[in-house]
Order: sequence, then structure tokens, then C-alpha cells
Amino acid sequence: MRATTSPASGVLIGVLSALAFGASGPFVKTLLEAGWSPGSAVFARTLGAAIVLTPLGLWAVRGRWGIARREWRLIVGFGIIAVAGAQLCYFAAVSRMPVGISLLIEYLAPVLLVLAAWARTRRAPRGRMIGGSALSIGGLVLVIDITGATPDVLGVVFALGAAICLGFYFVLSARPTELPPVALAAGGLLVATIALGSALLVGALPASAPLVDVDLLGAVVPWWVPLGVIVLVATAFAYVTGIVAAGRMGERLASFVGLSEVLFAVVIAWLLLGEVPSVVQALGGVLIVAGVVVVRLDGAGRASTAPLDLPTPAPISTP
Repeated sequence: MRATTSPASGVLIGVLSALAFGASGPFVKTLLEAGWSPGSAVFARTLGAAIVLTPLGLWAVRGRWGIARREWRLIVGFGIIAVAGAQLCYFAAVSRMPVGISLLIEYLAPVLLVLAAWARTRRAPRGRMIGGSALSIGGLVLVIDITGATPDVLGVVFALGAAICLGFYFVLSARPTELPPVALAAGGLLVATIALGSALLVGALPASAPLVDVDLLGAVVPWWVPLGVIVLVATAFAYVTGIVAAGRMGERLASFVGLSEVLFAVVIAWLLLGEVPSVVQALGGVLIVAGVVVVRLDGAGRASTAPLDLPTPAPISTP
């Protein structure tokens, strides 16, 4: 764990990182509505971000290439599951449901980790973990809003898939390693780009990326404008500032500051797309976030060797 320095500045940088990450869903939806497939959108995002971050990753491991060779399994797993899988499922969910709802369901990842540990160890979680999980699951029911409208079942499945991939991100990024976080991020983005590009090339993923103008904030702009925001702001800038923020304020505080991404995503989706959650869905979102906070507080307050403790993510913001 890195030494914590200047927590106040770390919080400010962490909030900027969360704001940048929160922009990915709303801006990518403008491309999806213009006919882009989720696979093509994720490929363009990972390719652009890999180009930007790879020099930083190479600089971070200069003279220590053996670390990267030893950790190739971590890099490959991180790239395929935590980067490609999480983004692909999230973008697929966004193509069918509001951005805020998709992201809230994805943020159930810590709760899913609790349930997975319960099933694996056959040992019941502590009371606060059960209570936090119950809060989040109750919030999920309200977010889906079964009584208000027919939920998009496939969209919910995609969002839950993103939550599972995010859970793997927590597990993989918490693994002890000498690999610098920016190198892991850059390596993961390269692996994700290769995997997604191959899947698109052989037809395993639908490929569609019409280079047309899109509607953005009441104006018609070229397709590369929202894509540029996604690559430069919502990926490259977000990753780098997330790494810097976590290094200054510590992983535990960073994990809570990162929850502000949900709020930013909802606000940006409202401004860009006119997506406003209902009162019931907003209440469900509050319950999900509250439950996740309770789960993380309980997990962070115990020794990491306890069977039902959540892994503490390394200093990399959520993908």
C-alpha cells in the first residue's frame, strides 16, 4: 500500500477522476444512438486509451521488464475481464437502459463479492455485511422499478455482467504485485484492445461504427467529438488522476470517493440525454450506494485474512 500524502488534494483529484469516469456512459450513448455497436465503441475507447497510456506504462517499468513478464497472467486477466468485459457489458446495458440505472446495477459488485464468499466458504457474513447487502438488493428492486414500467431484462443482465466483471477487477487489482498501477492499466488496455479487435474481426461481436454526425448538447457535432471525450477524458485522464488520487489519500478513502461517479453519471446523462430517474429509482439508487458503503466499511475495518473480507482495490479507479 502506498504511503498516504496530502489527503485533501487527493480527494479533489479523486472527485475529478470520478467526474471523468462518469462521463463515459453518457457520451458513449450518443454514439450508440447513432448506430455504433457496443463492441465497436469499447474497442475505440480501449485502442485510443492504450495509445495514450502505453508510453506511461513503459516508463513506469523501465529497467524492470522482468516484472511485466512475471505478471503476464495478471495483465491478461485484468485486460480481458476487468477492462474489456466490464466495459462491453456496461456499454451493452447503456444501449438498452438509462446510464444511471446501468451504473447503479454495476456498482453492486461489492455485494456480489459478499454473496460469492458466502457461497464459497459456507460461512455467513457479519451482520453489517448482511444488512448492507440487503439494502443494496432492495435498492436494486426499486431501481429496476418493476411496478412503474416493464424492465429491460437483457439490459439488467448486461448490467449484472458488468457488476461481475467489476468484482473481478477488485479481486485482481488487490492481488499483491510489484507491477506499477499505470503499467497494469496500460497493459490491460492493450490486451483488451487485442481481444476486442479479434472478436470484431472474426464476427464474434457485431461491428458497426458509422462515421456520422451526432447530437450533443443540442448541437450536431462530428462523431470524433464524443469519442475524443471518451478516450482522452473518460479513460486516459480518469485513469491517471485516479492513480494519483489513490496514492495521495489511500485506497480505502479512494474507494468511497469513487462512488461519486454514480452521481456525476446521472447528472451528465440528465444534461446530455435528458435521462432523469423516477423518484422510486432515485430512492433505489440511494439504497444501493448506502448498502455498498456499509459493506465496504465493514470489509475495510477487518483484517484482510478474514474469509468474508472484501479485497481492497489497488490504486486504479474503476474501469
